[in-house]
Amino acid sequence: MSKKLTIGMFGFGVVGQGLYDIIKTKNLNLEIKKFVIKNVDKKRSLPAELFTTDADEILNDAEINTVVELIDDADAAFEITKKALSSGKNVVSANKKMIATHLEELTEIQQQHGTSLLYEGAVCGSIPIIRNLEEYYDNELLYSVSGIFNGSSNYILSKIFNEGQSYDDALKKAQELGFAESNPILDVGGFDPKYKLTIVASHAYGLFVDPESILNLGIDKLNDSDILFAREKDFKIKLIPFAKEISNNEVVLYVLPRFITKANILYNVENENNGVLVKAAFADEQFFYGKGAGGHPTGSAVLSDITALRYNYRYEYKKHLDSQELKYATDYELKVYFRYSQDDILENVNFKSISERYYGEKSKYVIGYINLQEIIDKRDIINQEGCFLAELPT
Repeated sequence: MSKKLTIGMFGFGVVGQGLYDIIKTKNLNLEIKKFVIKNVDKKRSLPAELFTTDADEILNDAEINTVVELIDDADAAFEITKKALSSGKNVVSANKKMIATHLEELTEIQQQHGTSLLYEGAVCGSIPIIRNLEEYYDNELLYSVSGIFNGSSNYILSKIFNEGQSYDDALKKAQELGFAESNPILDVGGFDPKYKLTIVASHAYGLFVDPESILNLGIDKLNDSDILFAREKDFKIKLIPFAKEISNNEVVLYVLPRFITKANILYNVENENNGVLVKAAFADEQFFYGKGAGGHPTGSAVLSDITALRYNYRYEYKKHLDSQELKYATDYELKVYFRYSQDDILENVNFKSISERYYGEKSKYVIGYINLQEIIDKRDIINQEGCFLAELPT
């Protein structure tokens, strides 16, 4: 028998409205009692008495047993989530930055107070990857988890490679459609997929890693020379978060643009779609594909979490209990393409070996092997204007 959920919701933007639209169509034994919003003057489609700007109207209401947190501000979301979990309320959130940054502390609070925090909607929209890592792969040895976790940057790259648009035009179109923010660096700079990777790695490998320590380079420095190089080699460029267990019980995590061939299943993941590729010892290779952005796809993931709470579902964090030996590492060799503008830039980056050099009128690049830690250490040099680094298939 499912229990009745009385919900207080923070935020009523694209995802909040999408979620409400879905809930309206179903009889789910739940009620949304109150919405906390920032702008009280904004015209709403629901009665005014449902809305407030006072968080305590939800947090101090004993009748409300479930908090749904769908706001942009990661710091405010953390305070709301912490207070709700500590006062016996379960929480559903889609705030990937908040969860990635505070997951270890939030896990401890859940254990102390017997509450549940679910966040499927924070990673890859409608794709149920967190629940699968928790339940289906709970006893699996995972070699790697990678994919396309950001719909905005993937949309831009699709327009560039499939329709010949320039980076600037494709970005402008993504902003017009609401896929990219007015300040798009979170998406195109690889920060958004990094937060998602942090959460995925936690459930895949039992690791709590500070996202600040994970390398992310994006597509914001991409130019026509890189696109021409990709076309000549019959590659596409995708922005790929990557988690892999290497020898000595170590796991590497990073987000980099990557040149990929037609043989790679991610080659055909286009526009705002996401794809997650899981390589495992026993299940072998499996692929999850779906909408990674938008109100209804993310709303459906949030609703799945809400309905799971009716049956007292919680993440068990089994891998954290089993995987104490695993640790985060950065000593890992990558094959990369590196375009640079000035010779002294290349002199300041320590490649293990260089197999190809190109010195043209419009661009200069090298292809070679470099250590992940070197990219982290020299990030400011490698990621300056006039430079672009991307991983190559080996």
